[in-house]
Amino acid sequence: MIGKKLIPGSTLGIVAPAGPASAEDIEKGINSLKAMGFKIKKGKHIYDKNGYLAGEDEARAQDLLDMFKDNEVDGIICVRGGYGAMRILPYLDFRIIKCNPKAFIGFSDITVLLNYFNKCCGLITFHGPMVNSNWYDKETAAGFLKVVREDPCPLIISNPPSIPTGCNMAACVEGRLVGGNLSLISHTMGTPYEIDTKNSILFMEEVGEEPYAIDRMLTQLLLSGKLQQCRGIILGQFTDCNPKSSDNSLSLQQVFEDRLFSIKLPLLQNLMSGHSYPKLTLPIGSRVKLDTKKGTLEVLEPVVK
Repeated sequence: MIGKKLIPGSTLGIVAPAGPASAEDIEKGINSLKAMGFKIKKGKHIYDKNGYLAGEDEARAQDLLDMFKDNEVDGIICVRGGYGAMRILPYLDFRIIKCNPKAFIGFSDITVLLNYFNKCCGLITFHGPMVNSNWYDKETAAGFLKVVREDPCPLIISNPPSIPTGCNMAACVEGRLVGGNLSLISHTMGTPYEIDTKNSILFMEEVGEEPYAIDRMLTQLLLSGKLQQCRGIILGQFTDCNPKSSDNSLSLQQVFEDRLFSIKLPLLQNLMSGHSYPKLTLPIGSRVKLDTKKGTLEVLEPVVK
């Protein structure tokens, strides 16, 4: 299932399924989206705050469902990540989402929603910038608009020319794009909401985790067989993930080589998506072709209509 193209005049519904943001940051992001030609409809609880949560779980879930039910809303974008998206899963009526397919956009803590909406409902979702992201970054804004408007066609996603990628082997593989934040992928293992990686291209990114923690999460995915089920792997931005001290630590690259290169799947490294800029938008659940030598991701089917 796919939602409508998000073009000038489309209405974006604003929701806060996870952590809170200041009213100033929310308004700044909304003004940026309006400047890009979007109309805005605010969720009732986007300014709520309950410690590290953007209000009560039931209220955050209801805002999200209300946006899917609202015929005036063409697409839905989250305020920010942080923490809390997992907590609203029991309160979501997935029949409503399945009957009202719309572009749904977010990243970081929103990873669990992106992947489960696709797994449960067949909805193509978007790992991309949120309301509190830096929309003044030209590559970020242009990459977002290219994907949600599906222009040009075929849709090729790649880094700006000045930012190289790396790979462990030259290969082309096809599969369904899944993934997002490594911590969220790891933390939903063993639950009904865990990621399905069979025959997939698995994308992973992270922020603020030292190499030992990334090693632990990748090892969990190895022990569960999730990595071995993939057809290919994409490593996005691993922001602020270097060891605090080189003493008694492997480097981040050593962790990747030990945990990932060893399974001998085609792997693309340093795709610009995650917790830094530029921030490329990726259609989660879509069929894609990964070319590790060229450093490109070709989307093989429509992701909006």
